[in-house]
Amino acid sequence: MAAPLRFGILMFPDLMQLDLAGPAEVFGAVPGAELHLLWKTREPVANSAGWRMVPTTTFADCPPLDVVCVPGGRGQVGLMDDDATLDFLRRASAGARFTTSVCTGSLVLGAAGLLRGYRAACHWMSRDQLALLGAIPVAERVVRDRDRITGGGVTAGIDFGLTVVAELCGPEAAKLVQLGIEYDPAPPFAAGSPEGAGPDLVAQAEARAKGRQEQRWAATRKAAERLA
Repeated sequence: MAAPLRFGILMFPDLMQLDLAGPAEVFGAVPGAELHLLWKTREPVANSAGWRMVPTTTFADCPPLDVVCVPGGRGQVGLMDDDATLDFLRRASAGARFTTSVCTGSLVLGAAGLLRGYRAACHWMSRDQLALLGAIPVAERVVRDRDRITGGGVTAGIDFGLTVVAELCGPEAAKLVQLGIEYDPAPPFAAGSPEGAGPDLVAQAEARAKGRQEQRWAATRKAAERLA
């Protein structure tokens, strides 16, 4: 009997729940897959919406993974110089078939030194920060560069997850998962990207996120100094 595919998704305080839930739903639909939600302890952590989620595996107990995935969210800023998390990601990545992320999770991979020379995606507001960490920012919903697969902001996690499953199990397996979760998006507005939203909405979104983005830039610059 073939060994099960093992997916590990980082779980941390103040993560964006949908960054994790989209890929988790896709990965968990792979027959026989093992899905590990990873943190330092098994104590519940509060996501950015304020409700609690429970890790299933600690860094210390985590088995070898086929896929290691880092979601994003406000808590990503604190992970940029969290040695325990960055060291775990380096160890897990060394044995994984794919090292991956969703949204601003790519900045955490970058802070761990795992995206140097790789093309990578990120949330549109933070994409340019990847260059400080040695990565090549790409304005695409999902980016694969060798054994790195990165997704854009938040909802791109489902597209990203299906891409990972297709790489591991083939396109037909990914299509079955897509059909099972009825992923057939038809948004009511064409405002899901800066290009579609237009300059006025983009300016409003950037103003609303100004404080958080200043913190994120500061954390990225500090991580870049550490890498140097």
